[in-house]
Amino acid sequence: MAHILHLDSSPRGERSHSRRITKEFIEARMQAHPSDIVTYRDIGRHHIPHVDELWIAAAYTPSEQRTPELAQAISLSDRLIDEFLAADLYVIGIPMYNFSVPSTFKAYIDQIVRVGRTFAFEPEDTANPYQPLVLGKKMLIITARGGSGFEPGGRNEKLNHQDPYLTTVFGFIGITDITFIHIENDEFGGTNLARSLAAARIQAQLLASNEHHLLRNVG
Repeated sequence: MAHILHLDSSPRGERSHSRRITKEFIEARMQAHPSDIVTYRDIGRHHIPHVDELWIAAAYTPSEQRTPELAQAISLSDRLIDEFLAADLYVIGIPMYNFSVPSTFKAYIDQIVRVGRTFAFEPEDTANPYQPLVLGKKMLIITARGGSGFEPGGRNEKLNHQDPYLTTVFGFIGITDITFIHIENDEFGGTNLARSLAAARIQAQLLASNEHHLLRNVG
């Protein structure tokens, strides 16, 4: 049995390609593994607040020393991190906005990448002061992009600040087993989009049925 955290970050509804494929993956996964537990959070339509000065003060104040105001400022972050740490597998839909991620998803990341919770800071270890605390997890990221050619060696590779950022920030807290499925050519539509969606569906179905080694051992 696996605990899955399903996140969608597109503000679109039925028109969202990333939402459609994450949903299809979860449905197929539950058919193959009905004992799995799924927690769902819609970041695209229920926004996570950005960090502010009180949040920063609370994050760097020991919990037993926080005032009620500081405790309140960090309470959502605590809930999000507890939810994040409880999962074994993350399934995330993320559209590409201006070559990176939506600001709403960046706000979520800023809430969960937190010293003492998802990474440790050991200043005396000058060679490696940052230590990841989220280990043994797997992640599936489904992206939707207006164009194409963002893959290594592609014509738009240098414009792709989405995959490298997500790999870096989740790797920083310890999640290095990340699989990407890319849906491309949304702005062009037609055959190119249809072909990309069909390929994404096939990939998602294979992953959901555990026919891919990266997800085979989850649960």
